[in-house]
Amino acid sequence: MTTAVTNRNRRWPIALIVVLSVYLAAVVLLAARLPVKDGVRDWYASLFPGGWMAWSFPGALFFLTIFAIIALMAVWEYARPGGSPRVGILRFETTRGDRLFISLLGSAFIHLAWLGAVGANLWWATLLSLVYALAVFRLV
Repeated sequence: MTTAVTNRNRRWPIALIVVLSVYLAAVVLLAARLPVKDGVRDWYASLFPGGWMAWSFPGALFFLTIFAIIALMAVWEYARPGGSPRVGILRFETTRGDRLFISLLGSAFIHLAWLGAVGANLWWATLLSLVYALAVFRLV
């Protein structure tokens, strides 16, 4: 076993812990920034009143989670390089990054369809999106 592979095997857990720690710290900092209205945290109020964009906690958490997913994909690729692309159920070659993009894009469409058909309660759409992403990574 070469030195580079040995070092990689030792360092990827540190990178994983760093990514997850930064994500958790950012979520805690965002939650601490929530405005309080009548003694209760207002989860949907603007985090930065008067700013150029109305960042609510769910919106900021969404983009933070997408960033964390991409960072975790980078750690995964560092720990275990993907190798050659594979052909799945869609009959074209995909890499891990391609499958991540397909799952994120499909999840966006699932959520939009859910909003149009059912309404604003998106927890079931999120669960359906996770199942879809697992299927894409397994089958595509």
